[in-house]
Amino acid sequence: MQIDFQDPDDWRFISDQVMGGVSTGRVDFHAADGRHYATLAGDVSTENNGGFIQIRRDVDGLPASATAMVLTVRGNGAAYKVHLRTRQSERPWHYFAASFDAPAEWTDITLPLADFAPNKDHLQAPVHPTDVRSIGIVAYGADYHAKLDIAGIVLR
Repeated sequence: MQIDFQDPDDWRFISDQVMGGVSTGRVDFHAADGRHYATLAGDVSTENNGGFIQIRRDVDGLPASATAMVLTVRGNGAAYKVHLRTRQSERPWHYFAASFDAPAEWTDITLPLADFAPNKDHLQAPVHPTDVRSIGIVAYGADYHAKLDIAGIVLR
């Protein structure tokens, strides 16, 4: 299964402003150099109990055989996260997370599903692929300028 960035309507931008935070950002969509990709950019601020900007896409489960996500990304060297919300996620802030650093050149980053850790005690690891309800690409948890290009996600 491949998830792409050709249709902007498949993705939505969310920031910590939904809960009173002050982070700012945007997502832009591009077609260049033979690829479609999204750019998540902005300033993440931990002021006022905030600390994230993200783009999120709803999905109706991932293939049962999936054991890893491969993201094609480039960025500013900062750390980013992938958040997976599942059937267990009762609240928007319940998710499984894995981190990666985004190098300056296009790179494939492999995130085994077994490495996604629950952020709340009631979430039971491991992630079951068919239970995934959304995928979020997130700049999170520190004061920094985010700039991340994402060209695709392949489930293996």
